[in-house]
Amino acid sequence: MKNSWFLLGLGFIASHELDAVTQHEWRLLYVLRSLPEAVAANSFVALHVPLFALLVWLTHHPMPRLRDGSRMALMVFLIIHVGLHLRLSGHALYTFHSLLSQLLIFGAGLCGALYLWAAVRQRWRRA
Repeated sequence: MKNSWFLLGLGFIASHELDAVTQHEWRLLYVLRSLPEAVAANSFVALHVPLFALLVWLTHHPMPRLRDGSRMALMVFLIIHVGLHLRLSGHALYTFHSLLSQLLIFGAGLCGALYLWAAVRQRWRRA
């Protein structure tokens, strides 16, 4: 089941990033928001290519320690990511208010929490 939570969490965060383009998320990011709109938008999208390539490489690496550690780190990030969105939700340029946006953000966080819960249960069973 832990694997399913990971894959679902990855799907939620990838879909959230698609939604982030429609919501102009770069306007909230420190470095990108200072750039001209077209440059910031293109940079936001382009930076996701190496980001997702690295993410997939790390979380599917043949070395179990690297793979499992990367998956754990990503799932922790999904929970932190919810907190970041909650913190930014009052910002004038924040537009992630639709049901879809909320489902993607909180769905990713929930998957992260369930993955961590499953990982803890798995370790307890081994002990």
